[in-house]
Amino acid sequence: MSRIYNFSAGPSMLPEAVLQQAQQELLDWRGSGMSVMEMSHRGKQFSSIAAELEADLRSLMGISENYRVLFLQGGASAQFSFIPQNILGAKTKACYVKTGAWSEKAIKDAQSYCDVVVSAESEGCNYTRIPNVADWVCDPEAAYLHYTSNETIHGVEFQTTPDAKGLPLVCDMSSNILSRFVDVSEFGLIYAGSQKNMGAAGVTVVIVRDDLLGQCLKTVPPVFNYAEQTKNQSMLNTPTTYSWYLMGLVLKWVQAQGGVAAMEERNIAKSAKLYQAIDNSTLYRNPVEIVSRSRMNVPFILANEALDKEFLTAAEAAGLNELKGHRSVGGMRASIYNAMPESGVDALISFMQEFERTH
Repeated sequence: MSRIYNFSAGPSMLPEAVLQQAQQELLDWRGSGMSVMEMSHRGKQFSSIAAELEADLRSLMGISENYRVLFLQGGASAQFSFIPQNILGAKTKACYVKTGAWSEKAIKDAQSYCDVVVSAESEGCNYTRIPNVADWVCDPEAAYLHYTSNETIHGVEFQTTPDAKGLPLVCDMSSNILSRFVDVSEFGLIYAGSQKNMGAAGVTVVIVRDDLLGQCLKTVPPVFNYAEQTKNQSMLNTPTTYSWYLMGLVLKWVQAQGGVAAMEERNIAKSAKLYQAIDNSTLYRNPVEIVSRSRMNVPFILANEALDKEFLTAAEAAGLNELKGHRSVGGMRASIYNAMPESGVDALISFMQEFERTH
């Protein structure tokens, strides 16, 4: 069976070259006589994998030495609770921007640990745009300002880094990390799950500035304490070793493609042609304000909802899988992360145009 084009929002498709290398090294990693899955995380072989992983991520994102890079477990969702517990310090308030389902969840979890100030929100327009940054209201007494740079469910994305009004800026970049340039020095903390642009599920990257460490609540177990994990190179507990390895392969693949700049150029081209096809259609519609549209997750609605099931069945038969929209919003969604080749987007557009012609 030939490989499909997988438009899943996550876990998402991986570069074929990465899968092939993992397959070749599955039983014997670089002459070690064992699989990475069998290695001790304390051994010299895995230590080299871990060191290369951090070095490559620092290089790709331009992460300076005053930031710690952690590779943790629990997904980005776990960080919704761990972030306030780690960086609130003596403060009792934090500012959040609500732009979709994931920022909603971050707010809900943070409310167990602090008073949440919603600095801006777009719930009133069904999360179809990014609130005007000039209108945000930030509390100067807050510990930080949190936002989600790309909302996978609603398909909205920040096109620039917002002004944090003097507060440490905290960002959930789970679904667009490594897809566009960001200046890490503008952030206090960045976090992201691995299963969209960085590899297989199982790793959560936390990039945290040194001055935000050491403020963890005493009630937090050491394994969830950023400072403690920093002291132990993210290995206070046994890490998800194979997921670390796969992430390392993906980072080297990104480097080989030309780095983040090349990824951004491709993502602009892929998303532009898909949005153009939707906008030029009478059957499909994207509900998001044009300047807030995501390059990573493209939702679209059919003019006749009764055609949804037929569309999805025919798409799957054509090798175009996981196009069903999130259950909370319905419709369709094409997730076109870094590993989605332009040929996949072209195939989807051709299918959509033919489906429209026959319906």
